[in-house]
Amino acid sequence: MRVLEADITTLELDAIVNAANETLLGGGGVDGAIHRAAGAGLLEACKSIRGCPTGEARITKGFLLPSRFVIHTVGPIWHGGNENEPEMLASCYRNSLEVAQKHELRSIGFPSISTGVYGYPKKEAALIAIREVRSFLEQDSLLKMVQFVCFSKADMDLYRNLL
Repeated sequence: MRVLEADITTLELDAIVNAANETLLGGGGVDGAIHRAAGAGLLEACKSIRGCPTGEARITKGFLLPSRFVIHTVGPIWHGGNENEPEMLASCYRNSLEVAQKHELRSIGFPSISTGVYGYPKKEAALIAIREVRSFLEQDSLLKMVQFVCFSKADMDLYRNLL
């Protein structure tokens, strides 16, 4: 596991994870940035998928991105933690990692899922992300590199301190 401060759309990995909305048709934050950087082909691919429920994951090609694939997952909107948000967020990481494993990917980059406009508290989200990735990597995984890609130095420091 590695933590870095970077623009996820610039990374050359087998896959980057998109913190998407249920339509998969683009939005703000990481989702919008990935769609803009990947080009029109990503939107067309996402239209054919016809959405993704919260906690699940879908895969598309990366199109114009340096990464070969984009794994789209839909995180929960924070409602105070009493509406199964922790389990739904954990499911995002597990399902994204399972999709990567199924496609025999070796490297993946995760943004901080649900911590932008969806309002999930950053520390709680990071703890879930680290726990789920660590648990997955303890199994017999093909993944050799998992990166937590942070948008700010403060987020990067949070992940580094938790690791």
